[in-house]
Amino acid sequence: MPFILASILPFVFGSLIVSKHLNLAGFILGVFAVIATHLSANLINDYCDSKSGADWQDRRFFGFFGGSKLIQEGVFSEKFYLSAAFVLGVIALFCIIALAFLIKSFFLVAMYILIITLSWQYTALPLKFSYRYLGEVFIFLFFGPLTVMGGYFIQSGIFPDLKSFILSLPFGFFTTAILFSNEIPNFQDDSAASKLTWVNLFGLKQAYVSYAILIALGFSFIIFGVAIGYLSPLALLSVLLIPMPFKAAVILRKEYSDKTKLVQSSGLTIKLQALIGIVLILGVII
Repeated sequence: MPFILASILPFVFGSLIVSKHLNLAGFILGVFAVIATHLSANLINDYCDSKSGADWQDRRFFGFFGGSKLIQEGVFSEKFYLSAAFVLGVIALFCIIALAFLIKSFFLVAMYILIITLSWQYTALPLKFSYRYLGEVFIFLFFGPLTVMGGYFIQSGIFPDLKSFILSLPFGFFTTAILFSNEIPNFQDDSAASKLTWVNLFGLKQAYVSYAILIALGFSFIIFGVAIGYLSPLALLSVLLIPMPFKAAVILRKEYSDKTKLVQSSGLTIKLQALIGIVLILGVII
């Protein structure tokens, strides 16, 4: 559940950057579709990581990484997770169909079917993005451009759109930073299950550098958005949050093999993404 904000906030932001009056019904249906889709993808992720053995390597529950462990603890079965993921996907599809009638665009339904299919392919066969060095690219696109531009499209009817794409980039980078901060403590478990992430590419000891680059890119595009007039100067208040990722990067550098301490770096990154999303949304509203 803590990760739901990673999809809600960019969708809300994308919906609000349209200058015309907000289509409230479309906005509400969109929010429910986003939540149901995200939860469906999270459930299928736990299901597939259980099947592959990744979540069985360490059965302790850390909250932010390593899965929910409810399968490993015997609380729910793999079949329950698969069924719940399917039900939530269907709920999201009904929201999208209603939304398509509302805004008179059935392109939305075709787009959504592609999105829900690919979101399952993050860990499911045949594509298994997160097992093939593509998980980070997937998260960047789905929690940045697609979510922001999706909210923008529902309100404006315009897709693709350069402005909403540029404004989506901070969300993409910060959410990818969340994933990356979670991949570092998961590195040994993922490797044992042949789950290949960018931590494998850059090395565990140097992974904090890639994290810092993602954070720097996120802040850079906020500053760029203000400079070209796409964002309110109020968005620059987000720069005051830099001590949070700095502290997280220090933890990732020094404690890269201590899962208990890495819970703090993951938590800081999740809070950072949420707070920056709130700052950007308030900048649009004010």
